[in-house]
Amino acid sequence: MQVNVEELSPVQKKISIEIPAERVNEEIEKAYSAIQKKAKLQGFRPGKAPMNLIKRTYSNAMRDDVMRRLYEQTLYQALNDHKIEPVDSPTIESDVLEQGASFKYSALVEVMPQILLQDYSGLEVKKEKYVPKPDSVDAELARMQENMAQLVPLDDGSAVENGHSVSLDYSFSVDGMPEENSVAEDAVVEVGANKLIPGFEEQLVGMKSGETKEFSIDLPEGYRNAEAAGKQGLFKVTIKEIKRKELPELDDEFAQQFGEFETMSDLRAKMTEYHEKHETERIENELKERTVKALIEKNPLDVPESMVKRQLDYMLENLKNRLKSQQMSLDMMGLDDAGFRVRFRDDAADKVRGGLLLMALVEKENISVSDEDLNERYEKIAAGNPDMLTRIKDYYAANANAKNSIISEIKEDKAISLLISKAVITEVDASELKAA
Repeated sequence: MQVNVEELSPVQKKISIEIPAERVNEEIEKAYSAIQKKAKLQGFRPGKAPMNLIKRTYSNAMRDDVMRRLYEQTLYQALNDHKIEPVDSPTIESDVLEQGASFKYSALVEVMPQILLQDYSGLEVKKEKYVPKPDSVDAELARMQENMAQLVPLDDGSAVENGHSVSLDYSFSVDGMPEENSVAEDAVVEVGANKLIPGFEEQLVGMKSGETKEFSIDLPEGYRNAEAAGKQGLFKVTIKEIKRKELPELDDEFAQQFGEFETMSDLRAKMTEYHEKHETERIENELKERTVKALIEKNPLDVPESMVKRQLDYMLENLKNRLKSQQMSLDMMGLDDAGFRVRFRDDAADKVRGGLLLMALVEKENISVSDEDLNERYEKIAAGNPDMLTRIKDYYAANANAKNSIISEIKEDKAISLLISKAVITEVDASELKAA
């Protein structure tokens, strides 16, 4: 057997294998012999059909069986001999298998990049200055007030206004693009929230319950289907029900609905404390993200496309779940799976790069996780609930994979903390970060 390994990139290798004709013939005869023993052909008892008939009848089945066995016998041996560890299933291309001839095939294999972590001390990173924002507390209270709102159905003669919640049926089409056609029943739209295709919600304003309206909207740049961007989308909408929000008063009675508060002053004080904690955590998390980004910039790295794809799958599934919890969908954002993958491909690649570099830092600095570290993480997950803490500890004690996963998370967090401790951090106003 001849094996040739070609490095196509730091993360992709091509393995070319040629198997001698003698071995090919041997495997072919074995395959036909095994088929003959089980073959059921009309006019012959099982196992008694002549070999020439077996070969004429089962040549395709023989090829599938022999090629599968040759791959199993030779590819993994070649990978082992050349110390190649694939990160995903190889992509195989082969010649046609023929008796009396050698069999050649090649396998494209993605591998982990070789990481020579060098520049990770003294990273220059900007950190947002914390500035108290009383208006944010008011905004959060307004959000809580909004969440406590009641949706009150309006009379049939009422017209849709911004702020109304509307139940509707609609159909959508793009001329010459049948793949874009869609229909929906009982869709709920918050008019004025600007969550849908620009121009759609504005068309609903003034409509009444039971009314049907047809209108066209120019599909925006960045629409989920690039070929449809700029074309006219035709909508047919029927309003089924209109509701308005009825907000509760922000008084002591409102505060008491949240349990531990007697007055609005108590609630506002707690919200101020919560806001400061939330903002501080946000600033720290963004600092961590910028630190990892600085690490990537100092240590450029090719990453396997299969790992990027898995990261995209994970990000896409998370987004779909979040949207579902908000009774929304990718379609309502003008996106589809393919459009998401194109738009966020670079973000996914950077997440993979960051993860690999942090893994390398963990090894280089011999970062470990103690029982105390694990208990601290369990307590954080339990959020002060003693019963939950017991169940969490039992769960991770009984699930090795889950425990290994949380250990990896803690190691990554420690690696980022190490980077920050060695970084040159400059505090700046939020406006400067946004401008960048």
